Amino acid sequence: MNAPAPLAAMTAIPPERLPPLAAGAPDISAIEQAAERIRGEAVQTPLLEVPAANAILGGRLLIKAEMLQRTGSFKFRGAYNSVAALAPEVRARGVVTYSSGNHAQGLAAAAQAMGVPALIVMPEDAPAIKVENTRGYGAEVVFYDRYTESREEIGERLAAERGGTIIRPYDEPNVIAGQGTIGLEIAMQAAARGVKLDAVLVPAGGGGLVAGVSTAIAARSPGTPVFCCEPAGFDDTTRSLAAADWIENDPAARSFCDALLASTPGRITFTINARRLAGGLVVTDAEVADAMRFAFRHFKIVVEPGGAVGLAAVLTGKVDIAGRAIAVVCSGGNVDPALFRDVLAGA
Repeated sequence: MNAPAPLAAMTAIPPERLPPLAAGAPDISAIEQAAERIRGEAVQTPLLEVPAANAILGGRLLIKAEMLQRTGSFKFRGAYNSVAALAPEVRARGVVTYSSGNHAQGLAAAAQAMGVPALIVMPEDAPAIKVENTRGYGAEVVFYDRYTESREEIGERLAAERGGTIIRPYDEPNVIAGQGTIGLEIAMQAAARGVKLDAVLVPAGGGGLVAGVSTAIAARSPGTPVFCCEPAGFDDTTRSLAAADWIENDPAARSFCDALLASTPGRITFTINARRLAGGLVVTDAEVADAMRFAFRHFKIVVEPGGAVGLAAVLTGKVDIAGRAIAVVCSGGNVDPALFRDVLAGA
């Protein structure tokens, strides 16, 4: 009997080179508390499986469909958990964040649900649908140039002026814990089907989603490797894992995966991911477009570019699914209609 092909290239940081775990990094108990806070507010999204897709791939592909979450992406989970965790008197003064769009929408919706004001700093080139939706949830939007201005500095200044609390998009313990509820659900949903997962693939920008998911999977599905997935040019977590240190992206890099364009891993998130991740998988924009078309054709779902990187890694063989069961987080579906039309047309 032939031995199975290797799953994927692994990157394990030797224990002596691990960065110290950041103060406040959430553990499984924090993720379980987050699950209680968001219960009844966030959607428990399905873990989708299509026999025709499995037949093509030669293995079991299970997609965690976070485009079906409130606001169209996973970000509502961490945002709601963070706002709900604030003391009432602090919450009443409002919340502030900076985001390319999905965290913006998630925080705006969470703030609206709890009746508190939200101010969002967004890049001028954010997808129109994300800007419109953020405003639709009642948030005030302030624009900045992502290539010449610091969103963090603008956010800090506005928070000081308004007296609001900054809820960072990924480097925030309660945000990470909220995103980790996806990992709890994946483990539970797979177990309910009698599926032993061979790997979990998760998109990474600043690393909050994969930090939370990997923490939950380590507790609920021990031994299942978790990989971060990134667009070429913005593979800072993958390269940071290889270097055992924070590595920045080239400022000249460009990608249409607008949700994943963080310049470097988060200070908290990387200390978690350095311990939890089996490695990183990198895909091109063209491969992501192919994955978006595959998801639409076979799963009948709309996946935005940043949400499709994990699926792209499977389809291109960067992780070997043959004879295996792999869960992929498709993190959102907030893509401009014109761009999605062009992707479907193969433009």
